[in-house]
Order: sequence, then structure tokens, then C-alpha cells
Amino acid sequence: MASHGVRGRSGGRPTLEEVAARAGVGRGTVSRVINGSPRVSDATRAAVEAAVAELGYVPNTAARALAANRTDAIALVVPEPETRFFAEPYFSDMLKGVGSELSETEMQLLLIFAGSDRERERLAQYLAAHRVDGVLLVSVHADDPLPDLLTQLEIPAVISGPRSAAEPLASVDSDNYGGARSAVEHLLSRGRGRVAHITGHLAVYGAQRRVDGYRDALREAGHEVDEGLIEPGDFTEEGGRRAMAELLRRHPDIDAVFAASDVTAAGAGQVLREAGRRIPDDVALVGYDDSAIARHMEPPLTSVRQPIEEMGRAMIDLLLTEIADRRPAASRGLERHQVVLATELVERRSS
Repeated sequence: MASHGVRGRSGGRPTLEEVAARAGVGRGTVSRVINGSPRVSDATRAAVEAAVAELGYVPNTAARALAANRTDAIALVVPEPETRFFAEPYFSDMLKGVGSELSETEMQLLLIFAGSDRERERLAQYLAAHRVDGVLLVSVHADDPLPDLLTQLEIPAVISGPRSAAEPLASVDSDNYGGARSAVEHLLSRGRGRVAHITGHLAVYGAQRRVDGYRDALREAGHEVDEGLIEPGDFTEEGGRRAMAELLRRHPDIDAVFAASDVTAAGAGQVLREAGRRIPDDVALVGYDDSAIARHMEPPLTSVRQPIEEMGRAMIDLLLTEIADRRPAASRGLERHQVVLATELVERRSS
């Protein structure tokens, strides 16, 4: 039977250390359970919860936060203009996953935009004051100074998509390379011979990996890679329009297009229709993200599904572990976490 109000060995309120000793686990594990981290086995969670009940341990959130220099707040930082955040389904799906996972904890979520120099300066001052326990970074370019700032400040952080293969921060991403390969292999299997690619912003590592997947899929199928069929984009609808117009000007014989996002594919589709090209009869079209846009286009868009909500949940899982451990991933070298989730090609009538 649980005995509430039991005094600890010191004669005062039971401590976190006493709960850990009773449960036969470490102090950090008790913290993970109390903070709602998913990275704890069911058996361990049950042992900790039983020890909490037996000792009558009551977490003092304010005192715990003060003693551990904690704020019980996490920042989701988006280094993009607000207009792009609200225009692209990727961000809303990511936020949905983050919010659903965090709702099981006592943590508060702050959404911070840092798309301008002034916003970045203000954010740097805010972070330097250690007003959050950890940071989630979404849509980070290779030259963005924010990840390095977080490392210097020793603030636990998780990034959505590494900046390079040598990313020192913990990261969560989808298989950009494999997703691109599956898209191009699909188009080639449909008899398409002139497959163009509208890239994402090439300062983003994930966009670079999609280009790699595009090239390798062509090579392995025995096709020569024509670099003129690769046109830079920026993940936006307007970028898709510009790139598609340029591709048609240079290569009017294109019979397929793989776009780096559904939003980009929507822009490309508009230009194709304006040019009198039928989709998919004249030009097959494939996007990336499998967002609501893909389902609502006419014809519905074949797209590479990346589990964006699951990515958001995985980011929170990693960050809670980083916070409980209190050592940023960058300080742990090979211990850093790099999570890559599988993608899936969803076939529709556009291809």
C-alpha cells in the first residue's frame, strides 16, 4: 500500500535521490520519468512511479527548475520569414508533431521566428540569458550561425535535418536520398526518358541529398545525367514557377519533372498548364512531402511521403533526453543522436 507523506532519510520531504534508490535506477532516469520523456521502458517507468507512490514524493516544479537552472520551456526556432512558415504544410505538420509529444510533459513551447538579422540578434540575446532549457531548430541552412551559438552556450538542441554529414548536433531527418531515388525510379519505370529536377534550397543539406538521389537513380538505370535538367529552386511555389519556365525554355522535350516539394510542384504544374502541357500525358510530375496540396491538385500529385509529424515527435524525444542528461550532443562526440526516418512514394494520377 502506498504511504503518502513519508519522510525521507533526512527527515524532510523525500528527495529525487531517494526515489532513484528505491526504484533501483539513476537520478537521471527518475527525472526522465517525471518530465514525461518517452525514452524510458515501461518496466522502468512502473518502478519509478511505484517508488514515487511509496515515498510520497511530490515534485516541486518551481524549486526543481530553480535548483537545476531550469525554465521548463522549449523554443521551436524557425530561421524563416513568418509568411513562409504559414504558407508551407511542412512547418504546420512539424509543429503538430512537436506539440502532441510535448503535451504529455510540463514543458511550455515557444515559437520563435528568426528570418531577419534583427530577429536573429534578438534571439541571440534571449538564448544567451538561458531563458529556455532546449531548442528545436527547423529549416536550417548550412551557413546559419544559430547552431554554433547554441553549442557555445551549451544549450541542448535538436536540428530537423543536419547541415552536413558531419553535423555535431542531435538531428532528426527523413531519408532524402532514398526518397528522391524512389521518385526518379518511378518516373523511369513509366517510360519517361527526359526527367528534370527542380531542387530545394541548395544551402539545405536535405535538398543536396535529394539531388544526389536523383543523379544516382538515373546513373543506375543507364541514363546519362544532364546537369542542364537540374534547375535550382527554393521549396516555394514561386520558385517552382520560375524553375519550370526556365527548364521549358532550355529543354522543351522534357517529359517528367521531380520537384523537391509539393509546393514547388504546384508552381511547376501551373507553368506546364499555361504552356499547353498535359499532366501526365505530356509531362509526368512528382512532388515531395505528400502534403494536403498533393491530394488537392488536379490531377492529384504523386509525392514522396516523409513522416513530418513523427519527425516532430522524435525531435522532442531527443531533446528531452538531452535536457535530462544536461550535456549537449556536441560535447559527446560519437554519442550524438542522428535519427533518419523512412520515406514512401505515394502514387497518384500526376505520373
